[in-house]
Amino acid sequence: MTPTERLRELAIRHAAFAWLDKQRAAGKETFTQEDTSNLTLGGETFRLMPTQQGIWKPGQLRAALAIRTVYRPEGSNRPYDDAVGLDGFYRYKMRGDDPNHYQNRALHQAMAERLPLIWWLGVQGGGYSALYPIYLVAEERSDLQFVVDIDAVPQPDITWPSVDLELDPAYRQQLTKLRLHQRPFRAAVLRAYRTACAVCSFRHSELLDAAHIHEDGAGGRPVVTNGLTLCKMHHAAYDRKILGITPSYEVRINADVLQEVDGPMLRHGIQEFHGQQLMVLPERRTERPDPLLLEERFQAFLNAS
Repeated sequence: MTPTERLRELAIRHAAFAWLDKQRAAGKETFTQEDTSNLTLGGETFRLMPTQQGIWKPGQLRAALAIRTVYRPEGSNRPYDDAVGLDGFYRYKMRGDDPNHYQNRALHQAMAERLPLIWWLGVQGGGYSALYPIYLVAEERSDLQFVVDIDAVPQPDITWPSVDLELDPAYRQQLTKLRLHQRPFRAAVLRAYRTACAVCSFRHSELLDAAHIHEDGAGGRPVVTNGLTLCKMHHAAYDRKILGITPSYEVRINADVLQEVDGPMLRHGIQEFHGQQLMVLPERRTERPDPLLLEERFQAFLNAS
């Protein structure tokens, strides 16, 4: 690939990332093939997502632009489960058993030229979330797979205790898997709650989180029934046991906090929700919070009061 060709490849990719950034800033977390087709990038028409296959290289490009992993229900085999090495990097399987298949060559080209890609991850309930930019950093031909690095992807909801990661490779694997689950989990939960805080119905997506009921660090599953869409303030209050939610979806506020006298933010943003029902719940009953998980989390809230 000539320097000019590589610059063109980079320009198209960054235009695609900018389009995705704009969509996500407007609250869109889940995408379909139709959403990502017929896009004008750099004066040309592109599709960002594969149709049937897992690897996508547009005809106008020399290297692959995207890879895809379909959603698998909890309890079934996922293509990305157990695909994390002790080094903390993912493995993405090649197509078929021929490393020289044209799609595998397209991935090899992206790796060789250090070109960023999009990883489309299946979302519970339908569609895909976009993890980008990712990079292929090595090829393991004997195992028919590429090594994937997602460290360039902003993941503010996951903390990385670096000392523990160095000391415990198994823990490093666990946290790395959490990172891959985080983006589609957020997309699925925000879709279910119609991009609104369950407590106060606030709707600015950039200030909304997909909160775990059974916390991810304690083994909570990345499924919609273990999630709540909460604004930044109510998420922090929930995590710090200032705010609790009963299995019947009633908001409770810590008794000491109810007695505090402060400004309007405390009064209107926290205290006045005590005893109120959640303002937003998923329309599908099968996507509503698991009562057993809510009960366990609410007991922890009561024990801390």
